[in-house]
Amino acid sequence: MTIDFEVPVDPPERGRTIEDRFSRRVLMNLPDRENERLAEILERVNEDDELYALWIASNVNAMERLGMTDHGPVHVKIVMNIAAKLLRLLVEHGVEPSVVHNYGLDIDDAGVVVALAALLHDVGMSIHRIDHEAYSLFVAQAKLHELLEGVYDTATATIIRSEILHAIIAHRSGGSPLTVEAGIVRVADALDMAKGRSRISFEAGSASIHSVSAQAIEDVVIEPGEEKAIRLSISMSNSAGLFQLDQLFREKLRGSGLEPYIELEANIEGETEKRLLRTFRI
Repeated sequence: MTIDFEVPVDPPERGRTIEDRFSRRVLMNLPDRENERLAEILERVNEDDELYALWIASNVNAMERLGMTDHGPVHVKIVMNIAAKLLRLLVEHGVEPSVVHNYGLDIDDAGVVVALAALLHDVGMSIHRIDHEAYSLFVAQAKLHELLEGVYDTATATIIRSEILHAIIAHRSGGSPLTVEAGIVRVADALDMAKGRSRISFEAGSASIHSVSAQAIEDVVIEPGEEKAIRLSISMSNSAGLFQLDQLFREKLRGSGLEPYIELEANIEGETEKRLLRTFRI
């Protein structure tokens, strides 16, 4: 699986209106349509103007005000799709999701947890970058009541909501996931590292290590591993991409609970710089 979402986006422009931003609305979807509960929830997500406005506000703070990489609707869509892929590969490898192990729920319920946690993990960025993971909790709490109402009974919805909120807070730096689902969201967030994520801020003149290193990541391929459940193959055009892997991805993988199931290899393919190394492995 190659993570390559071609979503048309333009460099930030002063004075872009809310209506302009909504006219470029990104719809949330997954290839797997067999999860009926999740399909119903995603229909609600795509009709929710308040939630989409929160993603816009998050991205304005991140990209236009701080010069960071994408934290808006494109980012959360990619993270959701990566998380769904990781969950499927782990289940195929025999890993039992935590909501199945602890509560007797099913794989589809685990899919709901990882999808909604991925979609809501950065909504606190609409308030501030600092402590955005914590802010995301109280922003997401009310929204989850709306999205889960009628899909689950009250008790089950409460458990699902708690699992989602745990996955949201556990994606922060130093977070300690206690569930398989939270570990998946934490790792999926880090795997949205390809150059498309930083294109707007980079073209707008941001030269932060976040945008420069992301520009060096050409491709992220997720597939079944030979020895482990998941193999990650990363292609880089420049060694600046090592910041994404060694500083960002390694930190998110450490403590996620998924370390025994993931193998990663990155290859530097560019010929435009002095080559210091050819392959990086975790």
